[in-house]
This record gives sequence, structure tokens and C-alpha cells, in this order.
Amino acid sequence: MSVIITTEQVKELRDATGVSVMQCKRALEEAEGDMKKALAILKKTSSDIALKKMSRKVKDGAVVIKIKDKKAILISLLCETDFVAKNSDFVTLLENLVSIALSDGVEKMKQKAKDLIDPIIQKTGENIQLGEIYEVSGKIFGGYVHNNKIAVIVSLEGGNAELAKDIAMHITAMKPEYISESEITPDVRKTITEVFEKEIANIDKPAEIKKKILEGKIGAYFKEKTLVSQPFIKNPEQTISQLLEKSKAKIKEVRRYSI
Repeated sequence: MSVIITTEQVKELRDATGVSVMQCKRALEEAEGDMKKALAILKKTSSDIALKKMSRKVKDGAVVIKIKDKKAILISLLCETDFVAKNSDFVTLLENLVSIALSDGVEKMKQKAKDLIDPIIQKTGENIQLGEIYEVSGKIFGGYVHNNKIAVIVSLEGGNAELAKDIAMHITAMKPEYISESEITPDVRKTITEVFEKEIANIDKPAEIKKKILEGKIGAYFKEKTLVSQPFIKNPEQTISQLLEKSKAKIKEVRRYSI
């Protein structure tokens, strides 16, 4: 009876070794889904050192943004400790990866990544893996990186790069969950409503007053979580929505990543 290989297994093996999706799938099929056996099969084409370290957790790392012409790239590179994340070889590796992605495309960068990463694994003695990669297209970009751990790309229609960067800095600090109210799903709204209903259930007030209190709490909650409703961090007297309107700009896309 043939074993069904899941995409999660393939992704786990690919993340660990850097080899192609098809090679990972074939190795897992041959190993009947056994990850250790699949790794042994791929050992012929993978670095011994990288394979030995693949089980070690990568909880630290760094993130970088590069913007050129009509494209912005965000790449995170993960390692085990902050010490290695600040290592010059690690920093250079991350810069090389994002430069390749920007000039040759993300897929080609991924194809080259393993050969670039394995020597740095050997030098640092830590497991190193590619993290999230985002590519954003557009005309007006702003990027902001905080302590090499948090990065935000903002793409605008209208406005300018300075405005986009200001909004990226705001998002880094305020961590909105939604760009606009239209992104709030009925399920999310229902869940939050139930939470606040329990909170005010024992308040000794008439039903109409309790309804207004509930509506107020729900409104305040989503206002705090929604980007365009938030007071602009550099000028709290105006919201992000007002800031955009003033510049006749709209948010096209936002990408945020935090290690």
C-alpha cells in the first residue's frame, strides 16, 4: 500500500535540505514517508553538516528589505542565536541572497541558496535556513527595518516614498491586524462580540445602555486593530486614513515580518 506524501512533509524536507521539491517528494516516497530515511537518501546531494543540524531549532535571525525600480523584496534568514545573526558572514549572506532575488528573481535565488548557505553553516556551526520571502510589485514603496528583526514593506497608489516609509514605520510600532474594516470577517466580528457580551453580562444597566456599551467596546477594539483608523504615530491628531487622503494616496499592499 503506497504512502501518501503531504505537501507539509515535502516543505519540511525542502526547508531542511534546500533541494528541489521533486527530489524531496521522490526521497519521501522511497522512504515511505520516513523523514530520517528520506534525509539519508538525499545525503548524496546535500551537505553533511547541513543535514546534521537540520533538527536544531532556528529561533533567531535577521530580515532585510531591498527596493529597486518597481520591485521590493523582503527576505528573512534564520539561525539559532543572535550572536550568529550579527556575524559578518551571516549578514553578508543575507545581503547576497536579497541582491540575487532582486536581480534574478526569487525562484533563482532559492535555487542558489543552499550552495551559499552551507558554507556559512560550516563556518558558524549553527543551523541556518531561509525564512519568509515576500516580493511586492508597484510604483511607490516604503520600507522600514527595526533592529534587523522586524521589517515592513508598504506599496502605495499615489503619495510618495516618504509617506510610504512613514506608514511602514507606523505599522512596525503599532502592529495593526487589518488594513481597513473591509478585512474584518463576520466570524472574527462574531467572536469579538461574544467576548465583550460576556464581559458586560453582569453590568446592572438597562438593555439599551448595555447595547451601547457593547457597540462602543467592539468599535474601539477594531479601531485599535485597523491601520487606517489608527492615530498616526508621528502626529496622533490625524489618523492614517486622513494622512492618506491628504496626499491623495491609497494603500496597495502591505507586508510585515517579525522574527
